[in-house]
Amino acid sequence: MDLLDWHRGELSSRRLAILIKHLPRDSATIRDTDGEAAEWGVTDYLLAAVVDHLAAANWMFSVVNGDGESDPPEQPVPVPRPGDADEPNEGDEAVGGTTSADASQAVPSPSELARFFG
Repeated sequence: MDLLDWHRGELSSRRLAILIKHLPRDSATIRDTDGEAAEWGVTDYLLAAVVDHLAAANWMFSVVNGDGESDPPEQPVPVPRPGDADEPNEGDEAVGGTTSADASQAVPSPSELARFFG
């Protein structure tokens, strides 16, 4: 498909819009517009919810059935979802014990990127 066909009048705007709307999830256009959320399907969200619920159930079981003398275990951290980094909450920890403030500092500088990609 040549996009110049739209410019030449051989491809209608409606047809072009339909082609763009139905691009596959792994296409460059969808990844650019939706970001990381483009990689997550319904199955991924459901699997993350199952993991979170199992971790919470195991945590509740260990708190209720603990001996009472030792400190209770820490609450489980939910699986990070796309877009979670965009909305940092105070006191929330990400996977690995780093806070969202630490994650924002881990972004490489342009010179580091240029050195990495050569």
